[in-house]
Amino acid sequence: MAYELFKTIHVISSTVLFGTGIGIAFFFLMGTRSGDPAAAYFAARTTALADMIFTLTAGVVQPLSGFALIHLAGHDPFAPWLVATYAIYLIALACWLPVVRLQLQVRDTYRAKRDGAAIDEALLQRRIRTWFVLGWPAFIGLVIVFWLMVAKPS
Repeated sequence: MAYELFKTIHVISSTVLFGTGIGIAFFFLMGTRSGDPAAAYFAARTTALADMIFTLTAGVVQPLSGFALIHLAGHDPFAPWLVATYAIYLIALACWLPVVRLQLQVRDTYRAKRDGAAIDEALLQRRIRTWFVLGWPAFIGLVIVFWLMVAKPS
């Protein structure tokens, strides 16, 4: 019973982590490319909020439920496929942390632009490009983690 409960939590949180990541990335990009500072601010503000509510929560639940599953299933926590999973998850986290900071900076810049302040447009675009680039290793990493969880290669 405990195994099934933790597996359900793990699958739901992985779905939230992955699905929210893709969804808010799309929303953020469309908003920031709209050409409308108010729409871009709304998208950046909402994206940052969604990241804090959904991505952060799922990102914390994932390793907790994963470690419970490892224990309950009797897996060797140092099995190569699990060690690879830990490493890739940490790489994804290392990409996500600066992404959150960049989202907040972009949000604040679009708020200022919406309110009529002069902004450094080149810096804003550089932050958006960096955000976009950092999203790819996190996305690809999570795809690999999904594969490792399903295949459990020896």
